Amino acid sequence: MTDRKSLPVVADEPADPSRRAFMRTAAAGAAVAALSSCGVEMEDFLRGHFKELSPDELRGVLAKVEKKNLERFGKKTTVAATGPRPGVEFGYGLDLSRCVGCRRCVYACVEENNQSRQSPQIHWIRVLEMEKERGVDLAHANHYYEADAVPRPGKFYMPVQCQQCRNPPCVKACPTQATWKEPDGIVVIDYDWCIGCRCCMSACPYGARHFNWATPNLPAGELNPNQHYLGNRPRPKGVVEKCTFCIQRTRAGRYPACVEVCPVGARKFGNLLDPESEIRRVMETKRVFVFKEELATHPQFYYFYAT
Repeated sequence: MTDRKSLPVVADEPADPSRRAFMRTAAAGAAVAALSSCGVEMEDFLRGHFKELSPDELRGVLAKVEKKNLERFGKKTTVAATGPRPGVEFGYGLDLSRCVGCRRCVYACVEENNQSRQSPQIHWIRVLEMEKERGVDLAHANHYYEADAVPRPGKFYMPVQCQQCRNPPCVKACPTQATWKEPDGIVVIDYDWCIGCRCCMSACPYGARHFNWATPNLPAGELNPNQHYLGNRPRPKGVVEKCTFCIQRTRAGRYPACVEVCPVGARKFGNLLDPESEIRRVMETKRVFVFKEELATHPQFYYFYAT
């Protein structure tokens, strides 16, 4: 990692994958101007990588986020950076035979993860309506079915969100190392390091990443004050965001909001390394499949038919 002070210097040297090297080779001035327009402070952008922060530096970063939240929303928040627990690797199962397409998971996710309500409206979960006769057929999937009339005869429903791939193409595509896979299987994003290039969105075969074209519209009264730095803290304009398995909940031993709200128990979640967990029983007793298996992304999100 090169010295931060050398960032503005366009050195005549080979490119490397570090963020500072990227800035040198990718016209630092233009990027700086873009960041300013998005409300990202240069101090945040130029600090060390999240994984390299000392405990004191991390406490300072979290305190700054809480201060920003208070200034923006007039509401006290708690921003944690709880790390992965040893012996835990999260897995998610979705029973397509039970899902009724009610989209309660979509809106529980919006509330839990402080997503923009409108202009732009951002949803980390999409529910696709498909024909039973065709099976999983993306070409004929309906993204805009009428939720008040579900489940409709002859249809089934397939929610899609970040698949938390073991071989995530989004991570490989990021030129600044702003996104990475954690030991517990969650692919995270540091919004202060994201430069909004959207390379990760292009690389994701699941359409699971979403870009903030405008400042997210989040009413203060609807702000979830319990936040994780790498998860549901409010995002600025010009960065990419996505599902993190509700990192602020799951690393505290809770279920993701979408799992809790599902009225038919279609969603399963747990520790893949625990032989007694529900997700392990699903893996061992049901015929599971992963979305777009042919791409070898190796998702930790599994679909199955229980009946």
